[in-house]
Amino acid sequence: MTGRITQRELETYLWGAAVVLRGLIDAGDYKQYIFPLVFLKRISDVYDEEHAAALQVYDDEELADLPENHRFAIPGGCTWEDIRSVNSDIGSSVLKAMRAIESANPNTLPGVFGDGDWGNKNLLPDSTLTDLIEHFSTKTLSIANLPEDELGNGYEFLIKKFADDSGHTAQEFYTNRTLVHLMTLMLEPQPGESVYDPTCGTGGMLISTAVEVKRQGSEWRNLRLFGQELNYGTSAIARMNLFLHGVTDGHIAHGDTLSRPAFHNANGGLQTFDVVLANPPYSIKAWNREAFSKDPYGRNLWGVPPQGRADYAFFQHIARSLDPETGRAAILFPHGVLFRREEADLREALVKSDLVECVLGLGAGLFYNSPMEAVVITLRAHKPVERQGKVLFINAINEVAREHAQSFLRESNQTRILNAYRDFSDIDHFVSVATLDQIAHKGFSLAIPLYVATAKAADDDGKNIGVTDALAEWRVASGTSESAIGNVLTMLQMEESA
Repeated sequence: MTGRITQRELETYLWGAAVVLRGLIDAGDYKQYIFPLVFLKRISDVYDEEHAAALQVYDDEELADLPENHRFAIPGGCTWEDIRSVNSDIGSSVLKAMRAIESANPNTLPGVFGDGDWGNKNLLPDSTLTDLIEHFSTKTLSIANLPEDELGNGYEFLIKKFADDSGHTAQEFYTNRTLVHLMTLMLEPQPGESVYDPTCGTGGMLISTAVEVKRQGSEWRNLRLFGQELNYGTSAIARMNLFLHGVTDGHIAHGDTLSRPAFHNANGGLQTFDVVLANPPYSIKAWNREAFSKDPYGRNLWGVPPQGRADYAFFQHIARSLDPETGRAAILFPHGVLFRREEADLREALVKSDLVECVLGLGAGLFYNSPMEAVVITLRAHKPVERQGKVLFINAINEVAREHAQSFLRESNQTRILNAYRDFSDIDHFVSVATLDQIAHKGFSLAIPLYVATAKAADDDGKNIGVTDALAEWRVASGTSESAIGNVLTMLQMEESA
């Protein structure tokens, strides 16, 4: 039970818990039970570790249990060994211990264990819970055995494995980590900054910023991390995830970001942040459009999106959440936000705001378990003078690798994209800088093929172009023709009225 745990041993140990549950509950529900038990085991083992260290100093059991010697309080009867000793109604005992620990740590742990149905013996009979608890009892998850970074990596491994196992439902649960890393590098988070993810899932984007600042050798513990997540169970996992990565100044709220944003300033308006990373849910239809049209936070600054697509509602929420001086954002969207006709007025207002810094087109498969091509749009509240009135377009559709049916970005892909982003200058068939006037001339479409010609299209001198290029060109031409027809009709009406 004691001794240093390798990463491979940790992964086998964590996934072994899922093997215990396989066939008994749906794969999509594993997370509701395994993550809380891992967290409970960790804080219990760390408490014991802290107690032993304090006992060596004080040689007194009561002094060793003083709150100042422990990161979290664990009430009597709620340790891992207490739970392990229960022989009947185990699920109810587990839930009682979890709720007692939450109550004993009101400033840090309320609701952290989620809302799993622990008392349901049809779902989790005592025999299954006994097997699960005994499996987790085979290792001691102390900091000496498993430092925070390594346990955090194991948690991320488990998140991905659960996403793999639960299929298409995983998109809200997991975002490709190589893409998240690239987005983080583009925004360059700094020590002491505030970081926000309005649809944070399990917290991977927030954690990525802390990991990157730490990798640079800078102080990372003073980052202030904020996230909101609609799914209660997933928001609880995000909170556990931050704790297990050693993040102490983390704030994860449960709720609907569009209807009830969780973070406010002293005046009751939206809190603003230095860095925003987001992968909003794609084109949701069930959202309160009417309320957004009268939004008290002024988030409808570009207009009200159509009922069938809330993408530009999230877009505007993020724009409103940027610090007016330091704010910058990287948002993962499907390509449709660049050219869809029903959002044309919103997109025109977006372009005219001069918030858009970069439109980065990526290859297929980077949305989890989806063949869609992804686009990352970066916003910057205060652009350098030389970049004001300009947008960088990067066509990185070929900068993607695929192995074992999974798409990802190699380090070489990330480096090439990142260098192009930072240089902010034209590269044939890869990067183009466009002025706002040039974008206006193309009907305010942000479709990348309008600005960055592919090598094939350039070689063919326009005679043969790809489907994506043709679609983008058609949308611009269609918009232009509709505008011209509208002008003619207006003139005819004026003549008739005269």
